[in-house]
Amino acid sequence: MAIERFLQPRASSWMANDGENVDIAMSTRIRLARNLSDFKFPYSFSEDEALKVDKEVSSVLLDKAHELNHSFTHINIQETPKLQREVLVEKHLISPYLANGTHSGSVLLSENEKLSVMVNEEDHLRIQSLQSGFHLQEAYQAANQLDSLLEKSLSYAFHEKFGYLTSCPTNTGTGMRASVMLHLPALTMSHQITRIIPAISRLGMVVRGIYGEGSEALGNVYQISNQMTLGKSEYDILQDLQNMTEQIIHQERLAREAILNNSPLALEDRIYRSLGTLTHSRLLSTEEAATCLSDVRLGIDLKMIKDMDMSILNELMIFMQPAFLQQYAGKPLQPKERDVARAKLFRERLNKENATHEGEEFA
Repeated sequence: MAIERFLQPRASSWMANDGENVDIAMSTRIRLARNLSDFKFPYSFSEDEALKVDKEVSSVLLDKAHELNHSFTHINIQETPKLQREVLVEKHLISPYLANGTHSGSVLLSENEKLSVMVNEEDHLRIQSLQSGFHLQEAYQAANQLDSLLEKSLSYAFHEKFGYLTSCPTNTGTGMRASVMLHLPALTMSHQITRIIPAISRLGMVVRGIYGEGSEALGNVYQISNQMTLGKSEYDILQDLQNMTEQIIHQERLAREAILNNSPLALEDRIYRSLGTLTHSRLLSTEEAATCLSDVRLGIDLKMIKDMDMSILNELMIFMQPAFLQQYAGKPLQPKERDVARAKLFRERLNKENATHEGEEFA
């Protein structure tokens, strides 16, 4: 199947751990919501219309993708097994909404997984661009190029006064959501994050967990994004998020410096205890793994832990999730079995030299 390459146990290229301020700003995302003018919106269209939208969008992109110097793979969501859909969600390649949709939908994925188009999600099209590190302009340019390519052949629902029309009024206007995924362990440890989040909300931004709306900030990872898309230009939205993110990065650096100065031994003890948990545990829950990963990542950033590749931690952040563990194991796993498999996965990845001596199957 074409989908198999996107289910392999490797991190997406947008998590390559390169780019500006990558020690704090892990990745950047731009999402554009669009609808076709000749069809009812997804909340009220028929299955026949859903199929027609999918065919129209996918045929245009697959035919024109060479103009972007990319190739795309079309994946029919309804024909994809539930577990594989969940893996795509865990890799941030599709949304939970699309994975659980009732109408025919699909996703078109670029070969490097940085660009995607979800078809028949909450809107007819959700164009997504992902970049490693803090690169708002680069992510926007990639999404905008893809959007412009599609708009040449597709008739978008657009109003001169209100802009791009969307299923949810909060997306009307530019239809753009820009977000940055931030690792903020020091602000969380010092409890400053509880003061910062309300302040961000008052300035028209929203703070979510690692998997977007309704998700928890596992491993001290937060998504900061714009909340309003109407009445502001793309430039204004990007500039506001740029300024806000730069301030948060500065505050996180100050908080890290304060912890280092005030409690260096306690911090070092916490980091190495977490490293020991990841390298020796026999049972490991998602929550504990995420917390320990955050500590170890901080230890690498602060040069307390050396000779460890951060890209391994990026991979483990994805592979430790329930669906990926089961995909990797090749069979369904109960929660306790997943905790066993997760612990073994961490031991093998972080102690490669010892893995050959354990003589265990993955699950």
